[in-house]
Amino acid sequence: MFGKTDAGTTFVRNYNMFSPATQKTPHGELIHESLLRVDYSDGAKVKPWLAESMEFDEAGTTLTLKLREDVKFSDGKPLTADDVVFSLGIPLKDPAFNTGGTTYEKVAKKDAATVTVHWPRAAFSEVSQLASIAVPIVPKHLWDGKDLNSWTNPEPIGTGPFTLQRFAPQQLTLAARTDYWGGGFEIKQLKIIPTSPDTVKAQLLRGEVDWTLQAWNGAEKEYVAKDPEHHLYEKYATGGAYSLFFNTERAPFDDVHVRRALALTIPRKDIVTTLQRPGTEAGPTGLVDEIYADTILPEYRGKVQQVDAAAARKELELSGFEVKGGKLVKDGKSYTPKLSFNQDFGWDAYANIMIRSWQKHLGLEVKSAGAPGANLFEQQQTGEFDLTISTTGGAGVAGLYSALSSRAHRPLGEKTATNFGRWKDDATDAALEELQGSNDPGTTKSAAQKLQKIVAEQVPYSPVYDSFWFVAVNAKRWTGWPTPENFSAVPMLGLGPDATLTLQKLKAAK
Repeated sequence: MFGKTDAGTTFVRNYNMFSPATQKTPHGELIHESLLRVDYSDGAKVKPWLAESMEFDEAGTTLTLKLREDVKFSDGKPLTADDVVFSLGIPLKDPAFNTGGTTYEKVAKKDAATVTVHWPRAAFSEVSQLASIAVPIVPKHLWDGKDLNSWTNPEPIGTGPFTLQRFAPQQLTLAARTDYWGGGFEIKQLKIIPTSPDTVKAQLLRGEVDWTLQAWNGAEKEYVAKDPEHHLYEKYATGGAYSLFFNTERAPFDDVHVRRALALTIPRKDIVTTLQRPGTEAGPTGLVDEIYADTILPEYRGKVQQVDAAAARKELELSGFEVKGGKLVKDGKSYTPKLSFNQDFGWDAYANIMIRSWQKHLGLEVKSAGAPGANLFEQQQTGEFDLTISTTGGAGVAGLYSALSSRAHRPLGEKTATNFGRWKDDATDAALEELQGSNDPGTTKSAAQKLQKIVAEQVPYSPVYDSFWFVAVNAKRWTGWPTPENFSAVPMLGLGPDATLTLQKLKAAK
């Protein structure tokens, strides 16, 4: 039993992974799969999954993918190149279906088991797009001709390890396939229930839930200590950070000095102390030292960002804005910023820490604007926010910084897949093109360091604390769970291939 803590109170039956609708059935990645996977146990390298192999041409513009020959959809039909060309073609038909922010421009069938994907420029570092569940491989014989704006795919057929056995708004029941190409499972069913961060703690303690993603302050004392053999609480680095995003297309956050002033007065140490994650304050680049130490510029490596009220007030002075009555005022216009965050993740307390700091050091009153996860995500996509908290991460440095590309920019009101802050900057685009267009380590390192300086100095977003997946497990019924010291896959249900590999290793407890 998996407790999903950020799904609201009920599930919506919508397995159309390309749908522009915000509300979808969670964990469709256990039914539909991607061509590639990101291996977080091996430096976030992109590796084959449904594809057996992948190879770029010398220019880095055309990727050749050889498909596995043993893959079947759950209706028994074999996976073919036609299915792949059809699936990867969906985001090309309508920007509304490009929820994964893909940048390739052409897909072609080479033979029955081989597909080529073409980009308009060198894309060595963009291959992780094909590891996203936002670009699933679906059966052409069932999807062709459907209106993907409205069709909800209520009876999903995929290549994944599970099928939908039963749908109810309060519980999904998935059945493990006996003919899955990746091998068998001892587990026969996976049940997913919607719950809340507070409720799931009691459910874990009572043994009603076996597994959840949960940042639990005090878990070591409140959970692990009660049964150290079976109560597991683990963290796995994502390689990115939780960051404060500025809506740079909306005044006053189009002013770099305003962004710097707010970034300089984020009390990161107070936040991680409250989170009970000491030492996880993010550096100014958004790159985690443990993973990217060799790439990070020396002046940023190991740097802990402290509150610097004097520097922040100087930046505010340079912006020409004054704080009057708690508002930012300039040229007869006044602004009362709002901070939007995910209530499902219990972020209220941390938002309040930031808000109090801005009031204390700048005299600025920022309003708290918490929202359920699905609502917040739609606000971020359409740009309906001033300040917001979201993750910055991806496969490798290019994956992390690709969200700053102007190619992912959309005007306010239109949905963007990744560039929530609406960042447009020629120097950023040039560095990204250099990073993504080369396979030479020296060139990519130099480009990555240019991007580090842009994030640190121009502050399109400001990293707050390093991001981890926090996993809580009650191992009384099932054994074989990975640990951060020994894992080949993260026990994270939202990472389809990793969830599959995790579940395949579980054995019923004696």
